[in-house]
Amino acid sequence: MISDLFESVPNFSEGRDSSLIDAIARAASRAHVLDVDPDPDHHRVVVSMAGTRERLLEGLMAAVAVAVDRIDLGAHLGVHPRVGAADVIPIVPLGEAGLDTARDAARELGARIWNELRVPVYFYGYDEDWTLADIRAGRAQPDLGGPDLHPTAGAVCVGARRLLVAFNVVLPGASVGEARAVARSLRESAGGMRGVMALAFELPGRALQLSMNLFRLDETTPDDVLRELDRRGVRFESPQVVGLCPAVASTAAASGRVLEGRIGDAVAAEGARRCRQRGGEEHTALAGRLEKEATGLRQLGAGQDELLAGAERCAALAPVLAAAGVLDPELDGLGRLAALGARAALTPETERAYAARVAALDRTLAG
Repeated sequence: MISDLFESVPNFSEGRDSSLIDAIARAASRAHVLDVDPDPDHHRVVVSMAGTRERLLEGLMAAVAVAVDRIDLGAHLGVHPRVGAADVIPIVPLGEAGLDTARDAARELGARIWNELRVPVYFYGYDEDWTLADIRAGRAQPDLGGPDLHPTAGAVCVGARRLLVAFNVVLPGASVGEARAVARSLRESAGGMRGVMALAFELPGRALQLSMNLFRLDETTPDDVLRELDRRGVRFESPQVVGLCPAVASTAAASGRVLEGRIGDAVAAEGARRCRQRGGEEHTALAGRLEKEATGLRQLGAGQDELLAGAERCAALAPVLAAAGVLDPELDGLGRLAALGARAALTPETERAYAARVAALDRTLAG
């Protein structure tokens, strides 16, 4: 697996104008766009992307340029706090990549945003001085540009972090004060659950939403949070994953939004595109099969049987693409990454129930 693969999950301050959201996603497609998840209440769209460093940064720069050109924060209304049109851009290392290299990529991206678009940049997260809370509370100064912000696009927060899950639930019948108290009690920073950041928002219609980032997935998953709310007797409904969820933290709400499934989808879809470019009867027929596989992986469920099948299907992509002559190191690395991620989510019970299949999968991955 190559050590130059990253994910990014930029948050743009637009969740209602479908034509503008489509324009941002098209610009981002210089990288592999895994998901586009708009929220009209938060007036925000989360775009999930992956690829090698160079390809990812090109996609991010193109998407940020569209946002800077077309989003005016002066006319923006939404319940989510924000400082910019392209508000938050995390760089997440995948596979063998590390946080230091992700920080280097974030620093390169921030420099390009300031130099090419003249939008001030805050660096946050891993090995930086600021947190997002510092920036949103006005306790920070831009690291590049400033002190004045861009008149319409504000500023951009760029930084490196590990994988996390953005996870929301609605608290029916709760008051604003009660919802805020629940959020406060869950935060790691206030002595709550490990790896939880939480805010409470009043949505249109006066529904109260508990909005969380779970950033220590080896310690706290969405299901852990739901069990804790149950234990406390807190009523909740409508669990929602925002963006994508790694298979190891998958919950029922992540069905169809599993990160590894979407990475496999991107690999199969790109393989199909390359096969169609080559033309000929065999490549065209294979392109059709790969497109069907891409659709299936995109919809991958979060159950154990589905994750095992997803791992097998992702592991099979590279040999197929290699035989077709359209495999490159990026697609090879992404396919393997997806298979390994789904494999890591299998429980001991699943391993025992499907021992022969799991052993065959492990042999494939070891090879």
